[in-house]
This record gives sequence, C-alpha cells and structure tokens, in this order.
Amino acid sequence: MEDFVIKDVDLEKSENLERHRTDGFSSAKSLVVRRGAPFRISLRLEGRPFNPKTDSLRIKIMLGRLYVIMPVTFSNKVSSSQWKAYIEQDNLDPQSPSIFISSPASASVGLYGFQLGLFSQGSQQARTYGKFILLCNPWCPEDTVYIPFEDQKEEYVQNDSGLLFMGTTMNVVSRPWSFDQYEPGVLEACLNLLQVSPQHQNSRRVDYLKRNNPVYISRVVSAMINCEDDRGVLKGNWSGDFKDGVNPSVWTGSGDILRQWAQSSYSPVKYGQCWVFAAVMCTVMRVLGIPCRVVTNFNSAHDTNGNLAIEEYYSEKGEKLKHSKDSIWNFHVWVECWMTRKDIGVEMDGWQVLDPTPQNRSGGVFCCGPSPVKAIKDRRMDLLYDIPFVCAEVNADVHTIIVSQGRVLSFNKDTERVGSLICTKAVGFPRVQRITGDYKYIKSPTSTISSRSSTTSDDSTLSRGSSIGVFVSLNLDKAPVAGEPIGFTVKVMNKQRVAKTMAVHLNAQAKEYNHSPSDTFWQMQGLMQLAPMEVKILTQQILPAQYEDVVGDNLINLAVVLEDRASHKRVLATEEFNISSPQLNIQITDEDSIVPNKEHTAVVTFTNPFSHMVSGVFTIAGAGLVQGKIHFRMLPVRPGGRVEEHIKFMPSMVGTRMLQANLALININCTIRGFKMVSVNRA
Repeated sequence: MEDFVIKDVDLEKSENLERHRTDGFSSAKSLVVRRGAPFRISLRLEGRPFNPKTDSLRIKIMLGRLYVIMPVTFSNKVSSSQWKAYIEQDNLDPQSPSIFISSPASASVGLYGFQLGLFSQGSQQARTYGKFILLCNPWCPEDTVYIPFEDQKEEYVQNDSGLLFMGTTMNVVSRPWSFDQYEPGVLEACLNLLQVSPQHQNSRRVDYLKRNNPVYISRVVSAMINCEDDRGVLKGNWSGDFKDGVNPSVWTGSGDILRQWAQSSYSPVKYGQCWVFAAVMCTVMRVLGIPCRVVTNFNSAHDTNGNLAIEEYYSEKGEKLKHSKDSIWNFHVWVECWMTRKDIGVEMDGWQVLDPTPQNRSGGVFCCGPSPVKAIKDRRMDLLYDIPFVCAEVNADVHTIIVSQGRVLSFNKDTERVGSLICTKAVGFPRVQRITGDYKYIKSPTSTISSRSSTTSDDSTLSRGSSIGVFVSLNLDKAPVAGEPIGFTVKVMNKQRVAKTMAVHLNAQAKEYNHSPSDTFWQMQGLMQLAPMEVKILTQQILPAQYEDVVGDNLINLAVVLEDRASHKRVLATEEFNISSPQLNIQITDEDSIVPNKEHTAVVTFTNPFSHMVSGVFTIAGAGLVQGKIHFRMLPVRPGGRVEEHIKFMPSMVGTRMLQANLALININCTIRGFKMVSVNRA
C-alpha cells in the first residue's frame, strides 16, 4: 500500500480564535483556546488519502511531563471531564482530514504541546507536532469560572480598558487604565508569571496539576504581582522618592509593566502602589480567562494589632500626629475574581477579594485571598482565606484622640467612616458602581460621609464621657476644584444654658492617600463668644495660591479644635478631601467613521485653571489605537489660557478602544488626565 506523509498541520487560527472568543490574541505565536470546548485542526496529506477503514490517528497531549494519549474517534460526543479527539465522518475530506480536540472544563491552564501520530494497519506512518495555549472558559457552564451574563463576560474578561477610582468619598476621581491584555508580549508574560513562581520551581508536576483550580491560580498570581517573596512583577514604593524607577502615578497601563518585567529576566519593575498592583493583577487574571474587576475601598483600615480599631491622634491645635502604627488609607485598591469555592462550600461562590499589594502575609507569603465577599459581609472568620484582614479593612472603628504632652484631652469614636464607599466600574459604562452593600450591612441609606463632627468628652477616659455641651461640625461648601478657593463652614452649637468662651484653632495639612499628613500649610486661630444655647456659623476659605504648590495630586486634612477656656476641654471635627483636577478634553474628527489601518486625528485640549503659568509633558496612549506612546512638551500656558494639540493615530483592531491623554505638569505635583472611548468599525 502506498505510504502517506503529513505535509502540514493547519491550526485553523481564525476559526478557533473566533469560536473560543480569543481573537484578541491573534498575534500570539501559539493558538489560544479555552478549556471545555473543542477546537479544530486540519492535516494536509501527501501520497494516498486517509482511509478510515485501515488508518487511524492517535494524539498525545502534553503539559510539561504530564500527558494523556487518546485515539481519534468518529464519535463527537464530548465529555466535560476528560480529553476527547474526534473526526466528523460526514464532513471527512480524506486528503485533508479535520480533527476536533476537546479539553475537560477542569483542564489546567498553560502552554500545551500535542503530538499526532498517523497509523496504517497498526504501524505508525507519520507524525507531527504542535502547540496551543489553554485558558479558563467563563462561557462554559461546567467551568469553575463560569459567569452567567454575556455583558459581564465582555466587561470582566474581554474588556482591555477600564477605570480605577481614587480620591475621597465626596470627590471620587476616575483614572483611566489600559489593561493591555491583547498587546504584544502580554499573554506570554502572564503565562511566564506562572512558570517563574516558587510553586512551579519547587514542583512543576504539582503546580501543573493544581493549575486547574482558579483558587490556586489566584493565590499564585496575588503573590507574584509583588516581589517580596519571589521574582514578582512590581516593587512597591510609598516613600515619595522614585528617582531610580517610575513614579506609580505615571503608569497608564499594564502592558509596559509586564513587558519590562519579562524583558529584564523577571527583575521587579520599579515602582507600584496599590492601584498599580491591582490593575496589573486584573490584566493577568483576564488573560488567564478568570473574570476580574478592580475594586476601590474608600477609608480603608490597616489594623496592625487586630483589634478592629484604628487610633488617630491630633494635637490641641488640630495637627494630625504620627503616633499610631495603625492607619487609614483614604482609598485602597484590590481586585475581585469570580469563581466557585468547592473548598469551602457553594454558598461562598461568586466574587472573591484578592489583594496583591504587599501588606499582610498569608501562609507565610505576601498575598491576600481569595476571600469570598459573602464571607466578609457575614464575618465568617473561620473560612479561607484572609477574611479577618479584609473584614478589618472595611469595618474597623476609628478612635479620634486629642493629646497634649502625653495626656488625653478628648476622645471620639466613629463606626461609619471605614469602608464608607466600596465601588468598581459599572458593566458597559464609564461610571461608578457602588458595591458597599455586598461587603457590609449598611445602617443608613447613604454610603458616603461628607463630614465628621464631635462633642467634647471627659479627658480622663477613652470612652464618651460627660459632655460639656458643645457640638461642632465641619463641612465643605462643595467638592473642591483646582483653581478655585476651598470654601468650608464650621458650625458651633452651645447646648447648655451657660455662656462660653471658646478658643478656635483651624489647621490644614497636605497628605498622601496612605500616609499621615505633612507639616501645616494653612492655619487660623481666634476666640469665639457663645451665648447660652447659641449657634454660630464660621465661614472660611483657603485660596488657590495657598494650596496649589503644596497639595498637587495629594489630599488635605482639615481640622478644627475648639477649647473651652474655662474647663480647657476640647472638641474636634475633621475632614480629609482631594481637589478635583481639570480633565483634558479629547475630540475626534469623523468619530463615526473610524476604521482600522487608516489614519485619524484626535484633538486634545487643556485649559489652565491655576493661578500661575504651567508647563508640562503630554503622553498619549491607547491599546489598539496607538503603537507605544506619543510624548511631546507643552510650552508655558498662562492662567486661563488654552492649548490644543492634534494627534494622529491609526487603529489596528476593531471594537471599542480607550484613547488616553495625560499631562504631567512640571512646576506642580499634578497630572491632568483625560480619555475618550473610540468605536473602531470594520472597514
């Protein structure tokens, strides 16, 4: 009988990528498919055609040294629990037979090899090799990452851009971010992250076997995003000194970070902070096929002694002091991943908190989660993983204490401030979705706190004592905007039928989102006379010239302390807030006719709101729109002045893409941002 040879193997990339919803990975060297669904390969034979009566096919699937060997059958009945290969006999082309390979819905994630042998009358006649990348499959109901709604799959797996939320509850700032999962080199970097992990290096066989489980994968990734215990992606830096690396505020997407890490032989990239750690982890999880979203917890507690209480200390003049190892970050950013939790019970399926920022050791390693959001809400401290730590981040009480020369002058407890707003990007829309109620039982209809007020208390105990009857509140007139005065109102109420003389101390300090404030940059003091039962309103302003050079992208801690001159007892009210920067405006000519591989123009506009001239550097980026980044300098612009820049871009992919523009000001610690969602249509 005439011999035959396998001349070629066609991986049918375009068909398989579309069928497996992995067409964004078309530039990858290997075929990218999802587990639990068949993909098709075609053989091109030379010599005689394939004869199903005398010839047979056998396939060996390999992951590292693990393998499975199976015959190619003519039955297309596939199983979600085992590998299967088959030929559709009705559509058999003897000169170019097509073979369907179906993986179990619980197959491990990774780069596979396959070896295909062609046998005639029992002896092997030909063989060929190939490779494919297997990812999780949120479209497969049997997969442990299955998520039911199509718009959620699009948002949490396929979307390559999003918004990160920062600032404060009264002034939430949207920061655009490019997840870049389809950019060249990103898929490979994410797979290599699993390969260089300590788990893989310690036992490749065990690691490959466990990679079928998103709980295991997510813990590996959470640890590998930071570099505290391994050859992880990012080095954290909260010192303010970034001379030997990149200021975390400068990053606009995950692609540059992951590529730099891979190209440097897996040396950590300098530097990241919480939103960078979380956004890069979101990219990795979406690449691996695990639904993921970035979440912000406003007023996030870091409770070092585990007592679910955070102590904040103030001086008698309203200066916030650095007396406690506990801290409250104005915001903290982590991710949630969607998966089933067979290890702890089906009632804990769904969103799981994972936090790659190196704050706390879990199992001896700097990682956190997966912690079921349902378990956090119900305070199920007995379940895996790290639920007490996350519970404290969203539920701790705040003890505000005025001290002088080691003596407690006043004490107040706030049970509402921590975790007052927890949010993520809405599905399909560039806006905030509040998810506070998923994490905690909300006591009031609003989930934000616009001011914090206090009454005086006895100075000899750390509990609310006998009040001397003075109430004070501090409220901003509106959310502060760059270039405008910060207006605020202090309301003082004498609740007793006795006249009082009060010393008033007002104090403002700049602070970073996760640090105690720096030195005072604005203060006022004076005396206030209160008649019995009198209410007085004090209105004040901090002018732009007084805060612009000090604050920039940082926040302000504003405090008022009233001292009863007769008893020397004190009362405190505070507010921490950010100042809204202006946004860059982006307009696109012929916005409705954007097509790939054709040059288009965007116009970026900046209007200077500041009280003095500013200059800076523009950076333009956009996955699928701009190759790399475009940088150019902006000449000085006078107060109120306006500048326009025309940007050329050429889309390479269809779909909705994010065009980003950033302006880093040179003489102010401030970055102005803007973004535009661009719909790229088929030509």
